[in-house]
Amino acid sequence: MNPLYQLGHSLFKFVGSTFFSFRVVHPEWMIDEGPAILAMNHQSFLDPPMAGITCERELYTLARDTLFKAPLMGKILPKINVLPVDPKGGDSAALKTTVRILRQGYATLIFPEGTRSPDGRLQRAQPGVGLIIAKTLAPVVPMRIFGSYEALPRNGKCFQASPITVVLGKPLYFTKADLTGGREVYQNLADRVMDAIAAIEYVD
Repeated sequence: MNPLYQLGHSLFKFVGSTFFSFRVVHPEWMIDEGPAILAMNHQSFLDPPMAGITCERELYTLARDTLFKAPLMGKILPKINVLPVDPKGGDSAALKTTVRILRQGYATLIFPEGTRSPDGRLQRAQPGVGLIIAKTLAPVVPMRIFGSYEALPRNGKCFQASPITVVLGKPLYFTKADLTGGREVYQNLADRVMDAIAAIEYVD
């Protein structure tokens, strides 16, 4: 890890364990080398850093390019593997960037639902993750986060000291045979990923 990413990684590990009793269940199912999609449900702004500390490898995520215009933030974000996406370019810009990252052999965090859940419950996956799978055949690690909605819900203004747990599922692997089905193939792949996330149960 680069020094700044390592610093953030260590900081959020401390925050997670101190304020949220953070736990990772089934870390043995993490893919440690090569391209990988970490696909997790999305409940809170806390989700990206909590996903990041589930593993020791560096993850890449996307953010609006406007965040990079701030003097300090613009220098920090690239060093912690956050890549700019022009919102005016629509979903296509984000998808192309994610495909490029995976083809270079890195791991990326994706929220198949596309946005934070308004009530903490799982939402249907958007077809974007299916398109990324179709373009790269990258394996997917399904992950489900529990407790982040209670810690910081979508409309919340402050943190609550609520326990947060991330449970990993068995990785999903894809072949060209999975890419049949016409125009529905992207949504079908996305649904498979979301079904795997939904099947993950909380572990005491």
